[in-house]
Amino acid sequence: MASKTTLNAKNLETLGAARLSELLIEISTGSAVAKRRLRLELAGAQSPKEAGREVIKRLISIARARSFVNWKNRKPLVTDLESQLRAIKEQIAPADPAEGVALLWRFMQVATPLFERCDDSSGIVIGVFQDACALLGEIALAAGTPPEALADAVVEALRDNGYGQYDGLIPILTPALGAEGLELLKQRIETMAATPVPVPPKDEWEAVGYGSGGTTYAHQMEERSRQSMVGMALKDIADAMGDVDAFIAQYDPKTRKVPKIAAEIAARLLAADRAQDALGFIERAEVDHDRWVPREWQDTRLEVLEAIDRKEEAQAFRWSCFESTLNSEYLRDFLKRLPDFEDIDAEERAMDHAAARLRVTPALGFFLDWPSPDRAARLLIDRRAEINGDHYEFLVPAAEALAEKHPLAATVALRAMIDFTLLKARSKRYGYAVQHLATCAELAGRIEDYGTFEPHTLYVARLKQEHGRKSGFWSLVEGK
Repeated sequence: MASKTTLNAKNLETLGAARLSELLIEISTGSAVAKRRLRLELAGAQSPKEAGREVIKRLISIARARSFVNWKNRKPLVTDLESQLRAIKEQIAPADPAEGVALLWRFMQVATPLFERCDDSSGIVIGVFQDACALLGEIALAAGTPPEALADAVVEALRDNGYGQYDGLIPILTPALGAEGLELLKQRIETMAATPVPVPPKDEWEAVGYGSGGTTYAHQMEERSRQSMVGMALKDIADAMGDVDAFIAQYDPKTRKVPKIAAEIAARLLAADRAQDALGFIERAEVDHDRWVPREWQDTRLEVLEAIDRKEEAQAFRWSCFESTLNSEYLRDFLKRLPDFEDIDAEERAMDHAAARLRVTPALGFFLDWPSPDRAARLLIDRRAEINGDHYEFLVPAAEALAEKHPLAATVALRAMIDFTLLKARSKRYGYAVQHLATCAELAGRIEDYGTFEPHTLYVARLKQEHGRKSGFWSLVEGK
């Protein structure tokens, strides 16, 4: 049972309204964010329209501000934005959905002036606008916004999508747009497609960048942006209408052969029960099997082969995908389609293939993921000279997974990281290397036979001989 002094709503109610009011005034003193939140709550208590006026005032203030927002003052801004969004969602839209939609459009319009003065490397601020964009679809549907007005609003929004705040807007608004709205939107976008950016007289060209292709001018950048926006919008509209051919039409014949694009097209054709057409796009894709092959193309080809009942070919391709990628999902799918008892031999063949892989780290990652700790341990010991200690993303989990039953293999992984850190003098990793060395010391007591490897004491002695001048490392060791 919670203590009566625990901070929760029930306990705070016992203080009474008067005392809580005094505390809120005291707590909000000196906090602009808290004061704005309280004013917003008071406005909402009067009426949704009063809350709306308060929201508009705050949005105008944020849009007009000029101070730079960095990581130090980003959190109060996010809290402020979330408060305005919450008021729209909870206080205004339920009573007046049309007003809620109008305020959400005002909210979204704050993005461009805000991002011009904001460092959002963490992606937190854009996340608030993405939430607002999603809410826009929900409330626009509830408000029954006229299709023509909504189509016009979408066009204006997409023109102002320089920071990605409207990404996904068309799919989000598809239920609210309906068939009529989508057709109206398509007409407007097609009109834009046929209206290129005017080219000004040459003496008025404004240089905005320089590159290997020469100078880039403002009107050229604007034209590229227009073409990109039109293309993406028409693809989204085609998807919303279920018009696969209109989607395909947005790509020229050469681009349709790019593996990822071919996979996108084929996936839509499959969904439209046009498996043979999907196969054509997959097979015409220009895939370089000697280099990296997009996962999307591989997965879609498997789906297509299954759909047209070419199961043996699909199974052979599944094995080929595993051989080239060592992705355990392909192997699992391959094995579960084999007759009883054949899967055991096939799994052993897969393990042998992975162990013989030219590069050690992908094989190690596969054995850990499968999981096959015995194979992972053997790989580390047999191919220790090939291990790159820079790949801590493989070696740390390997050491953790193997420490209990394979202490020598875990030690090999840890030493590889220690050796790399000291050899390359990566001082920022010294702390981790010290921890790895301490773990090696703990594992040493459980290693009965080091074989051709140095025992722990000799290994430490060699480190001191070869890297004794790296005082930053050894001072950490001594302080451990």
